[in-house]
Amino acid sequence: MNAAPRIQTTAGRLAALGFADGARAERLLDELGPEAVGDFALLDDLVGAADPDLALMSLARLVERDPSVLGAFRAEPGLRRRLLGVLGLSAALGDHVVRHPECIAVLAAADRPAERELRDDLLLAVGADPAAAEPVAGGATLETAEPAVAGPAMEALRIAYRTRLLQLAGRDVTGRATLAETAAALADLASAALDAALAIARAEVADAGDVRLAVIGMGKCGARELNYISDVDVIFVAEPRDGVDETKALRTGTRLAQGMMRACSTSTPEGSLWEVDANLRPEGKMGPLVRTLESHLAYYRRWAKTWEFQALLKARPVAGDAELAEAYVGAANELVWQAAARPNFVEDVQAMRRRVEAHVAAGEADRQIKLGPGGLRDIEFAVQLLQLVHGRGDPLLRRRATLSALAALSRGGYVGRDDAKALAEAYTFLRQVEHMLQLHRLRRTHVVPADTAELRRIGRGLGMTTDPVGEFTTTWKRHALEVRRLHEKLFYRPLLQAVARLPESETRLSAAAATARLEALGYADPEGALRHIAALTSGVSRRAAIQRTLLPVMLAWFADAPDPDAGLLGFRQVSDKLGGTPWYLRLLRDETAVAERLARLLGTSRYVTGLLLHAPDAVGMLGSPAELAVRPAATLAAEAAAAVARHGEDTEKAVAAVRALRRRELFRTACADLSGLIDIEEVGQALSALNDVTIQAALDAAINKIAVERRTGTFPTRIAVIAMGRLGGLESSYASDADVMFVHAPLPGVAEREATDAAHAVAEETRRLLALPAPDPPLKIDAGLRPEGRQGPLVRTIASYKAYYGRWSSHWEAQALLRARFCAGDRELGRAFVETVDPLRYPPDGISRDAVLEIRRLKARMEAERLPRGADPTLHTKLGRGGLTDVEWVAQLLQLRHAGAVPALRTTRTVEALRAAAGEGLLDPADEAVLSEAWLFASRIRDAIMLVRARAADSIPGVVKERTMLARALGYPPDGSEDFVDDYRRVTRRARAVAERVFYDG
Repeated sequence: MNAAPRIQTTAGRLAALGFADGARAERLLDELGPEAVGDFALLDDLVGAADPDLALMSLARLVERDPSVLGAFRAEPGLRRRLLGVLGLSAALGDHVVRHPECIAVLAAADRPAERELRDDLLLAVGADPAAAEPVAGGATLETAEPAVAGPAMEALRIAYRTRLLQLAGRDVTGRATLAETAAALADLASAALDAALAIARAEVADAGDVRLAVIGMGKCGARELNYISDVDVIFVAEPRDGVDETKALRTGTRLAQGMMRACSTSTPEGSLWEVDANLRPEGKMGPLVRTLESHLAYYRRWAKTWEFQALLKARPVAGDAELAEAYVGAANELVWQAAARPNFVEDVQAMRRRVEAHVAAGEADRQIKLGPGGLRDIEFAVQLLQLVHGRGDPLLRRRATLSALAALSRGGYVGRDDAKALAEAYTFLRQVEHMLQLHRLRRTHVVPADTAELRRIGRGLGMTTDPVGEFTTTWKRHALEVRRLHEKLFYRPLLQAVARLPESETRLSAAAATARLEALGYADPEGALRHIAALTSGVSRRAAIQRTLLPVMLAWFADAPDPDAGLLGFRQVSDKLGGTPWYLRLLRDETAVAERLARLLGTSRYVTGLLLHAPDAVGMLGSPAELAVRPAATLAAEAAAAVARHGEDTEKAVAAVRALRRRELFRTACADLSGLIDIEEVGQALSALNDVTIQAALDAAINKIAVERRTGTFPTRIAVIAMGRLGGLESSYASDADVMFVHAPLPGVAEREATDAAHAVAEETRRLLALPAPDPPLKIDAGLRPEGRQGPLVRTIASYKAYYGRWSSHWEAQALLRARFCAGDRELGRAFVETVDPLRYPPDGISRDAVLEIRRLKARMEAERLPRGADPTLHTKLGRGGLTDVEWVAQLLQLRHAGAVPALRTTRTVEALRAAAGEGLLDPADEAVLSEAWLFASRIRDAIMLVRARAADSIPGVVKERTMLARALGYPPDGSEDFVDDYRRVTRRARAVAERVFYDG
């Protein structure tokens, strides 16, 4: 049996047509009366609205207030369509219409209102004469102005403004106006409101006629691309009338400007218009609100930053004295297009690019259409920066509005046609969404809501009717992704077209334009950069094709690094070595993290670049932090021992293999260091362990060689290598030599002379093997801390060491032995040596008073004599005030005095000794924190100097560029080099004060 056909109710049919609440819609339609119930055209227009329910509710309230509206609908179908379209999007304008039903008459006219019409209408609303040179509210003149008119005039202004806003929205939502036309009309309406607000201010301010005041529109208002609701950015310019004192005129102009701002922002029963924001003026909030033209220009010529010239791109006269405003804009334009030639342009551009990534509230980032990734700011910034770079030589780029500027950039070949088209489409879409968001409540917002009903209204407002929420979300995300992708390559893709024969037929960027763009992005040698780009991308090979895909983004990453030129050069050199290797370019193309980390490292560290050029396969370890983790010393030792065994009697090849292992691990450690994965103490331990492994392998190879040469079978003596200095303290830096001493113990029955000769030969061969010319950083074995220094024997027995230390040693030798530890060779012998010297470096009762005084005198003499001539003692990390030596000598004196009684102090590491002293009550914890901070900071700087320059140095460089690169490597922003120096001086100044007190007075 067939089921009976379902009878659909009126409420059900209305729900099917698009009403969310069919029952309520049925009730409201009934309440409109019989005229409305049978009016299918009315129903069609309601259903066509973005939110039919919202439109119907506002219409019901309006008809209740003025029943004649329905008659007007029948007489003017266009008025009905436009009004219902607005009511379906804007609850705020619906409220306005209900309060002022007469205002719907403006919707009868479908044509766009002229700028003059808007100005006259708003001036008349406040009772001002549009024909007057300086209109005054309340029907007055400058001589008869009445402050009392301000209150009623403000309300009248708001009513007139929103009525005209209703008219513009009606044209917008029914498709009678493009985005550009709507945005321009909104800017014209804002300008008219500013003129009317100034008329109100003139009524309030005595002596308003003493000053000429011009209002310059900035931002979106100046560019005639305004939103429905937005702060209106302005700058005020004033000049005194003839015979009026300038100071008095500026005071009057300031009161006028304040009155105008107040007339717009004050809340009344009709609400407020928007905030007038004058913070783009010279000196921002700290500067005077009103200046003369000459004062403005003097500031711009001397003090202005690049972002201020970027803001002036949009400057346009909007209200007040038109002649003065035109003079301001004309003079400012001459300065704007010279901004790219300013000496600090590159640094400013980098700072501006960082501001594009400015912090957005965590919960809003993925829903922000203005500041979020792929948002409006990305497009606007890219367009404006390209205008600044290229507009100096191409007047056709000097446009205020984003879309017209983008079109000009495309026509000039500065942006690819397809890229420009995609950006224009995305910009138009995002601005339309922005309008939908703001129209609803006439509130300033750029956050896409999560609520489904609100998303449905936006989607339907954009003409998406099948699946409004899904279609809108998909389209929005697609545009955002495309904008982000294009933003990242927009500056760089045309650079490739300038030097490579690409398949595109569009206009190519000229060599001069490409050079200008590279200079603006921070490349010091743009011609050289273009040659590298050409070498990497020219040709029809698959390798060149992949490079053309990679380079636009890689160039952006290089530009963000401290040394873009070095980064690009290094990339070319590595690519030349590995370009024919299938995995290399594929890895960079498919693993973004690898490519980005490689670009940053090459643009930061010449040391890393040098290592990579001789071990290019190491690129593969950049894929993840786990690959950059420091490898255990035991693993490295096993690998090194295997290399020595593999090469047998060919000791030079064996040690070359071990040095290649060291080179690879230096690269790993340096990358982890620069990536912030390990701290300076971990760096020192990793480098020291690596040096231990390298020395052990070289020692084994040397023993094998000498044993074969002597043909005596069993090697006649046991040998141990004792680490001293920074190696002994597990504090090695990238530039450190290996300070060591050699000790040996003859086997039973072997003559001491024979054993000593064999041990000496091994020590010399170990030093030779590690110093052989090779494409990796050498490890110099320095035995200068041995008894009698370079005049003494290279190798001694334990008995010889004991005899020397017992009879001849100086206090400084006991101090040096504080760093002694076993690092290679015979472990039992090494332990025996350490036990032998323990009583000397850890005397049970501490060193004598005389010894303390001698160490203090030695420290003072060394500081006076060893600091290089001309060196700044506040910037020398080793011997300078509060530097490494100050801190180390404090730690070592505490050990010499107390380690005999306090086992916790028996460590070879500086910071560990300081912490132990604080833990045992021998050093104030606050002093320990100050000293440790200085030592760690100075150590980081010494390592960073080596990483950045690939040359060791102890002083912070005086050359600004090198200092900036060093600061960047240490994590400071591009403009943070002075902060870096200030931080170092502050930290070391405090350490010096503590060191002098503890070392000399303790």
